[in-house]
Amino acid sequence: MNVIKTPITDLLIFEPKIFGDTRGFFLESFNQKNFQAVTGLDVNFVQDNHSRSSKNVLRGLHYQIQQPQGKLVRVVSGSVLDIAVDLRKSSSTFGKWHGVELSAENHRQFWVPAGFAHGFLVLSETADFLYKTTNYYAPEFERCVSWNDAEIGIDWGISEPLLSEKDKQGLRLCDAEVFA
Repeated sequence: MNVIKTPITDLLIFEPKIFGDTRGFFLESFNQKNFQAVTGLDVNFVQDNHSRSSKNVLRGLHYQIQQPQGKLVRVVSGSVLDIAVDLRKSSSTFGKWHGVELSAENHRQFWVPAGFAHGFLVLSETADFLYKTTNYYAPEFERCVSWNDAEIGIDWGISEPLLSEKDKQGLRLCDAEVFA
């Protein structure tokens, strides 16, 4: 597995080894021992989620202020622009973001640790998005930062994405609850 470090500490991109021939391909999507060896983290994934979305759907930027979730995310059909925003007030990269294209073709995975807001924009006609989480979903602790907050300055490449009502109500970073 190839590990790509990002400019933000703790955000990692994984490129699995792909074994392919005329029949198709095989890849190992997760191995606890390898993940721990590469990251130094002993994580315990407790929930797997799968969402399907249409082109120009933007989901996020979500996080849980209590029971925070680390997420290992990937796309198995289509492609997305995946974004993580550092919400750790004590971090030198607080308020900074990093994005990566995840697709069925590149097989990349993105490790988004607890303490980050997370979201994605669907680039293809549809996309199937999978993510493993280190904590259970707790709607009472879910928060949302506005996808177009000028202070964060994410370049989504779109001015009018398709948003849920909840995501339309996202707060500006300066008004949001963040991590210590």
